[in-house]
Amino acid sequence: MSEEPDPERLRALEARLTQVKGKSQKARGENGKAFSQSEMAWRMVIELVTGMLLGLSIGFGLDFVFKTQPLFLVIFVLLGFAAGVRTMLRTAQTMQAGQDGTTSGAARPDKNEGNDV
Repeated sequence: MSEEPDPERLRALEARLTQVKGKSQKARGENGKAFSQSEMAWRMVIELVTGMLLGLSIGFGLDFVFKTQPLFLVIFVLLGFAAGVRTMLRTAQTMQAGQDGTTSGAARPDKNEGNDV
């Protein structure tokens, strides 16, 4: 007993399948976006901690070599913190540019470029 498939039912089934697939792809996209934001947050934390640890180790090493009080340690920890914050801000600017769809300010033409006033 062989029955031919009903083309009307097949089209309805394909339409429902595409509708369900579209919803699941949207849900995945939202989860992927949130996941990438958390990745960027962890990246910024790691950049800050890395800068501070690098400054701490350089300062400790210099204090050990020159047999000084923790003078270089304090100086280089502060420099490492400043470098970490600067790197974090650069990452935040990159994220902001990616969300806005814009590029850096260097690619934008100057407003008064053609004026000879």
